Amino acid sequence: MDYGTISLDQAEIRLREFVYGVYGWMAGGLALTALIGMWIANSPQALIFLAQNPWLIWVLFIGQLVMVISIGVPSVSGTTSTILYILYSALTGVTLSGIFLVYTKASIALAFFSTAGMFGAMAIYGYTTKKDLTRMGQILFMMLIGIVIASLINLFFHSSTFEFIISILGVIVFSGLTAYDNQKIKQIGQQTYSLDENAIQKFTVVGALALYLDFLNLFLLLLQLLGSRRD
Repeated sequence: MDYGTISLDQAEIRLREFVYGVYGWMAGGLALTALIGMWIANSPQALIFLAQNPWLIWVLFIGQLVMVISIGVPSVSGTTSTILYILYSALTGVTLSGIFLVYTKASIALAFFSTAGMFGAMAIYGYTTKKDLTRMGQILFMMLIGIVIASLINLFFHSSTFEFIISILGVIVFSGLTAYDNQKIKQIGQQTYSLDENAIQKFTVVGALALYLDFLNLFLLLLQLLGSRRD
């Protein structure tokens, strides 16, 4: 459909529908992760099974990585991407269930609401700013790679100071990526008039995954900085 055949009001409605869809899937994924994580943490049988099979966590991590990569592959359909996203969100609940055993409920709540506030502020900025955040996104992505490498190195040194610095930088990076991803989602939403239903579904899930990862990583980093461990 040519842009000239739809009114500005129609274009705005389509943009809103796309953005609502992205946030709906993001929220659904986070809710699924939290529910499964809490269920695992409160199931002695599940905890015993995971404790007796520690290799399973590594298998799940690898599977999650494959799913994340596959969702973004252009040849993967919107329906398949949706299924992979749901499965990924569920498996993340399993791999992160330990936080409900390690940290107090008050700490988890504090980290969650702090994350929601920071995420919301940066999302609004990214969506409303007239500044092109493409260059910033590229820099933040390079910083993210550096943080991953530094985290792997710190696995051997176990430096609490280094870990604290990495966490602070991580909060900065994912806050910035939240703004960048929201601007990108808005730009895609403005082009949905020219996309078929499969493409719209695909971009909706890809956008939801990006925001899901921004929120989840920001939450985990803030939990690491602000959280109090159980006795």
